[in-house]
Amino acid sequence: MNAIDLRSPGQERNTALDLLRAAITVLVVAHHAVLAYHPYAPPLGTFGGGDRSWGAFPVVDAHRWAGIDVFVGFNDTFFMSLMFFLSGLFVWHGLQRKGAAGFLRDRALRLGLPFLVSAVVLAPLAYIPAWLQRGGTGGPGGFLQAWSSLGMWPAGPAWFLWVLLVLDVVAALAWQIMPDRAEALGRSIAGRTPAVLFAWLAVIGVIAFVPLARIVDPSSWSTYGPFSVQTSRILLYAAFFAVGVAVGAWGIERSVLAAQGALGRRWVRWSNGAAAAYVLLVALFITLLVTNAKQQPVPGLETATLAAFAVSCAATSLAFLALFLRFARHRGAISASLVRNAYGIYLVHYAGVTWLQFALLDIDWPGAAKGMTVFFGALALSWATVSAVRRVPVVARVL
Repeated sequence: MNAIDLRSPGQERNTALDLLRAAITVLVVAHHAVLAYHPYAPPLGTFGGGDRSWGAFPVVDAHRWAGIDVFVGFNDTFFMSLMFFLSGLFVWHGLQRKGAAGFLRDRALRLGLPFLVSAVVLAPLAYIPAWLQRGGTGGPGGFLQAWSSLGMWPAGPAWFLWVLLVLDVVAALAWQIMPDRAEALGRSIAGRTPAVLFAWLAVIGVIAFVPLARIVDPSSWSTYGPFSVQTSRILLYAAFFAVGVAVGAWGIERSVLAAQGALGRRWVRWSNGAAAAYVLLVALFITLLVTNAKQQPVPGLETATLAAFAVSCAATSLAFLALFLRFARHRGAISASLVRNAYGIYLVHYAGVTWLQFALLDIDWPGAAKGMTVFFGALALSWATVSAVRRVPVVARVL
């Protein structure tokens, strides 16, 4: 079992959802690998102080990859929300099987312990290249001094783990207070047609995201020590997780997510809908940038753009679910290995990404060549590392 438990009592693993989780993990690696070559990557600032751009862009290369911003923007609309949805799917069955106390002990081991290791060891290792590129000197002692002076403790991509753990705690409390409510809610959400599930995700997403994103900068992060989260999206993530919990309580094979269900059969429709929703979002976003640059704001345009983001998130999530339910029914040796090691890859890949980006800084290659090299290199390195350390029984139990 890992961060996303895809087993329910008496059932085999769900191949489609397993492979979808692994595919999103690969997308996360690719997303981080190409950020150094983003056409609009910020200029180098200082490590620490008021500049926090190094947190998202640890290494910034002079060689850029034209057009990769479309890929990055597309990923950003949906992949973490979908991860929270998938993470919620088997929570209710886990609570029924283990009880609240047993469930939370398991989550503390499989989420809390990796978060601690990531924050204390893996994140500092991943951010050393950011410090070096911004003029860091003095060896390990110099880095530790700079790191301790930040006023925070960045945990890198492991932020997902602590947020998921908090949501698991909330779910356990809900299970104790109203153990029979989730199944009925799940039937309403996913017991009819894919359009109903989409409507729930879209409407709840708009309600959870738009008001908060109007109050705070949509790109800002809230940080306290090693605990950080993108402020405007915390309720969006919670909403997707909650819908996932309800759908899982009703039952995957009874819902539109069934292996032979309506969602998979209509994959073309949902793929086209996701593409249209994303095109609309991009069009609104560009219009918003242009009108703001001309100091000619259009009333309601910002709200419409934020709402389009939430709708695109829901539509793309349904499209990916449909594609994997339709086509990802079997797995070979390579995909099976990827599924087994996906959680560990998520945890360790960031250090490989940043060090490879740093190593390529002085090489005169196009940004696309560097980005692909970092992606494949970091994926292979993290995959091999996790596969090796999982041979240790205590590590295998966690990962």
